[in-house]
Amino acid sequence: MYRDIVDFALTTPAWLHTLAEVGTDAGLFVFAALFLLCWWRARNAPARDLAIAIAGPAGVVCAYVLSEIVKTFVREGRPCRDGIATIAACPPPDDWSFPSNHSVIAAGAAGTLVLAWRALAWAVLPLAVLMAFSRVFVGVHYPHDVAAGFLIGLALAPLFALLLVGAVTPMVRLARSRLSPQRAG
Repeated sequence: MYRDIVDFALTTPAWLHTLAEVGTDAGLFVFAALFLLCWWRARNAPARDLAIAIAGPAGVVCAYVLSEIVKTFVREGRPCRDGIATIAACPPPDDWSFPSNHSVIAAGAAGTLVLAWRALAWAVLPLAVLMAFSRVFVGVHYPHDVAAGFLIGLALAPLFALLLVGAVTPMVRLARSRLSPQRAG
């Protein structure tokens, strides 16, 4: 399947190659902007809602760290190191393939954003899928790397965020009480 996708990718127009390469990283900036927008939207909401908006990015970081730990144990080589022509340059030899960190981050961001603001699901979930697929399309990951990364991010980032909400909510209340004594909620 990897070879079929990469061979197909090479037959597509050059502008699509550029879009796939740049789009994966640009999508991460879109998610960062959406986290800021989510925080802004929740700034006057109940303390738990703001805590979820704050904990979302931390949940993504926790899922990413876990994926990095998995990479050091699995140590699967990149498929692009097997002499296959790809769109993207192959990462260095010590940058392992399984699981895909881009997929972890994209799916984790989508999952935690949906947790904080459900109305975004229609936009962030397809964006995360597209970003994950682009890693195979440009040739730097096998499909199973992307699928595993996506599952890790989508399952664990929201879970980690929810675990952090219990600690963040009292901090939000405390900060609000100190900034505005009449509004601690």
